[in-house]
Amino acid sequence: KIQSIDAVAKNISTSNYGNIVSLTESPLVEGLIYVGTDDGLVQVTEDGGANWRIAAAAPGVPKLSYAFRVEASLHDADTVYALFNNKKAGDFSPYVYVSRDRGASWSSITGDLPDREITYSFIQDHVKEELLFVGTEFGVYATVNEGTNWVRLKGGLPTIQVRDMDIHRGENDLVLGTFGRGFYVLDDYTALRQITETALEEEAVLFPVRDALRYVEKTSRIGSRGHDFYTAENPPLGATVTYYLKDGFKSLTDQRVEVEKEAVKAETEIVIPSFDELRAEDEELDPAMVFTIRDSDGNVVRRVKGCTKKGIHRVTWDLRYPSSRPTDISGKKPSRWGMPTIGPLVVPGTYSVSMAKKIDGVMTDLAGPVDFEVVNLALAALPGAPPAEALAFETQVAKLQRSVDGAVKATGEIKNRLAHLRQAILDTPNASATDLATARALQTELDDIRIDLVGDPTKGGRNVNTPPSISNRVSRIVGSLWTTTQGPTQTQRDTYEWAGEAYTEALG
Repeated sequence: KIQSIDAVAKNISTSNYGNIVSLTESPLVEGLIYVGTDDGLVQVTEDGGANWRIAAAAPGVPKLSYAFRVEASLHDADTVYALFNNKKAGDFSPYVYVSRDRGASWSSITGDLPDREITYSFIQDHVKEELLFVGTEFGVYATVNEGTNWVRLKGGLPTIQVRDMDIHRGENDLVLGTFGRGFYVLDDYTALRQITETALEEEAVLFPVRDALRYVEKTSRIGSRGHDFYTAENPPLGATVTYYLKDGFKSLTDQRVEVEKEAVKAETEIVIPSFDELRAEDEELDPAMVFTIRDSDGNVVRRVKGCTKKGIHRVTWDLRYPSSRPTDISGKKPSRWGMPTIGPLVVPGTYSVSMAKKIDGVMTDLAGPVDFEVVNLALAALPGAPPAEALAFETQVAKLQRSVDGAVKATGEIKNRLAHLRQAILDTPNASATDLATARALQTELDDIRIDLVGDPTKGGRNVNTPPSISNRVSRIVGSLWTTTQGPTQTQRDTYEWAGEAYTEALG
């Protein structure tokens, strides 16, 4: 309204006019526009602004609440959604409404959104009409049944106001703008379109997998620049598999602890397990989800593990074969400057993934196979070898690396045994000097073999240039070839031949 000339702070903090807070244009009907204003009204024009009318009041929404967001439906010409915000009056309740007659009447689809989840942003999926997203005071929620039930999407998103949202339709990514100038992306939310009440009753569901782009990611090492050079993590490179577990899979220990917690809540007696039951817990192998990747001929390419907890999860295959390095279960992280433990890239083509549970070492199939495509991104500036030809050579290199690394590991174990043996001879009263000489001779022979395999430590420790060792030659091929899609050079082929010939002799 127009304020009196005697109004407090006239023309300073008292506005003479209303404020349009939000605006949306129907993508289906030209000239159909809705605006929301700061006095709780939604106003409509159906002729591009020549004439306006005030929409009906939304039942249950306090008067003068901000009509904070209006969104015309992407699927139905007569449907419009509205968010109302009454926090200026100390009301922190969410208000989410829909009109199916261009504002003539409204119904609440707030559903089971929690109290204090003030709503700020809203967007509708461009494929599935009932799939909606709403940004709130503390995060983002999704519904697959147009507001009957809402589920909070976490996935690493902090507790923060989500003030705006958009959808990258080409990638099916949900993009969030948060209070505090933050941006977050939920990559490929298409699994949410597949969720139904029937699907949620299944023990496990494996959702479709979108095309996986085949390329080599450049790593950025920012050193110790700290806040001066912030970069966010990229999405995981490869084929991302989305799956759902109704109840998840718990170890015997977790099951017992869960029962004990329920007993504490119910104030009932906790049952003490027998020693046989505790031994079974101690000896049990942890449950795991195992995803098996196969090529178009049905050959197993890789197995990767996933989370066993209930809910929706993701696991990503990096489009590579397993590493040819010896298996390491020590848990040590590789050096940030060293070569990561990876195998060669697969060739483009059709692959499949199937899902199984591993309970105490027993594998049971749950879902799949689901087919997907590995697509070459073709970023190379120069033409390289065909992927199949490159993979054939990389497979040869991987076999050589596996054997060479195994030999290096074996000679290291022998070196350790000989060291113990020499000391044991000295500790044994009846041992002869001949035994000690024999052990020393074996050590000398082993040292000569290890010089060929891993290099000369006497020269290397004194910064003396030495010829590349067998393992060094192989590592150089792997270090360069595993991180490009170009295929082998002639130098790499020659190096492979030299290393192979030298290794044949050393292995003998």
